[in-house]
Amino acid sequence: MEMSPEDHDRIVAAIRAVEARSTGEIVCVLAEQSADSGALPILIAALAALAAPWLLIAFTALPVTSILTLQLAVFVALALALSPPRARAWLIPRRARRAMAFRVATEQFYTRSVSRKRDRSGILIFVSLAEHYARVIADEGVAARVPQSHWQDAVDALVAHLREGRVADGFVAAIESCGAVLVREFPSTSESANELPDRIYFI
Repeated sequence: MEMSPEDHDRIVAAIRAVEARSTGEIVCVLAEQSADSGALPILIAALAALAAPWLLIAFTALPVTSILTLQLAVFVALALALSPPRARAWLIPRRARRAMAFRVATEQFYTRSVSRKRDRSGILIFVSLAEHYARVIADEGVAARVPQSHWQDAVDALVAHLREGRVADGFVAAIESCGAVLVREFPSTSESANELPDRIYFI
């Protein structure tokens, strides 16, 4: 997961532009993967490698050394193919992947102190690349004024950019969409204070 310094700066600038006009704050988190497949790739590779000799014995006349070599090759090839985060994510059912991504997003909401703003006007914009998952979580001060369904436009814009590989553009679009709500519902005051870091977190 890489992002150029220029893209990082654009995201930070978008956050600061919103927070200059609102008491609300936005925190962004980009995860490589949320679903934990554990040892599943190794298990699948091992089962395939165990089955391979029986098929080779049944349908070929290869010598034992060749069969054992192919068995090892099957294990190594599958283990490597299934090890990348996106490949591992697809081993888990879609509903389970989304549930895991939502759990990680919720954890980040509290870990990044979004819920500690005095007026509870923080928003988390979360993306998990392997699961193609995006979520906006608003603190209770915002949620009391804006229904969760309202953030779907921001999520849709974010996902559309992600599909084209433009992660930074997606975050900027989501920040601007969410920011318009914060500026309207939580306009800046003379007592406004920046309580959270202006940055994007990578996990």
